[in-house]
Amino acid sequence: MKTRFETCKLHDCRDAFVMTLEELAETDNKVVAVCNDSVGSTKLGDFKSKFPERLINVGIAEQNMVGVGAGLANGGKIPFVCGAAPFLTGRALEQIKADVAYSEANVKLVGVSAGLAYGELGATHHSIEDFAWIRALPNIPVIAPADRIETIAVIKWAKDYDGPCFLRLSRVGVPDLLPAKHIFKLGKANRLREGENVTIISNGVLTHRTMIAADILASRGISCRVVNMACVRPLDAKEILAAASETGAILTCEEHTTFGGLGSAIAEVVVDNHPVPMKRLGVPGVFAPTGSANFLLDEFGMSPESIANSAQILMRRKE
Repeated sequence: MKTRFETCKLHDCRDAFVMTLEELAETDNKVVAVCNDSVGSTKLGDFKSKFPERLINVGIAEQNMVGVGAGLANGGKIPFVCGAAPFLTGRALEQIKADVAYSEANVKLVGVSAGLAYGELGATHHSIEDFAWIRALPNIPVIAPADRIETIAVIKWAKDYDGPCFLRLSRVGVPDLLPAKHIFKLGKANRLREGENVTIISNGVLTHRTMIAADILASRGISCRVVNMACVRPLDAKEILAAASETGAILTCEEHTTFGGLGSAIAEVVVDNHPVPMKRLGVPGVFAPTGSANFLLDEFGMSPESIANSAQILMRRKE
């Protein structure tokens, strides 16, 4: 029998991103978009039609793209620098470090089709290192919204935030999870489900899978807390420590390598303040093979059933 989250309509967060960006551009002519020959994959076609002078397409030149974004920010614009996440972060990391982070330029980096979204195109197109790369840099919040509602809230927040940020969006459809009028607050997690026996913390496309896993655990008599932690940096340490002290075990799930991402960041907080049993689910330090994003998540132990099983096994370490 399917759970309620398996029967909901699925939404592409890129649609929420461009809809919100267009709305913001209508009321503020400082809002501009910069892309890397990716008008189609970033879904900026309508933005280009409505604001032709406010879309800069630099071609396949990600380092230039970030530099152009920094220049626009220095000129008083609010640039949303958009591109496929593996190339935005991998190819332009030096420019992100020097031109954006070190300079504290007001650039909004938007990595689309992140994680395993380009699954069939193989390891060169998977973006499973971006949390680790960007969260190591000062001055840049790292944010992965879980659904279209949180995406809208994050884009609105980013426009008004005075400084750089990195927003990670997938192209994999997800159901609505957050309340309709959700307001994003930097560094604040969202407790989506109460629970006493174990906590699952996730973000991005994994969050709805963890909600399904919590339903599975409930059917087994296990009370599971679910926390959506969109901010990888800064973390909501208060929510993490509440999970540690109140449920005694934390399972993390992320569309990222298990090295240096959300799970690692949470483990740093836990080990420094309130050690409890933990397990980190993600891509286990390997190059992922080809296959759809959903297939790969299942293969790496992040189907709802596998998440539930991992949580149940983790609980035994509390005894």
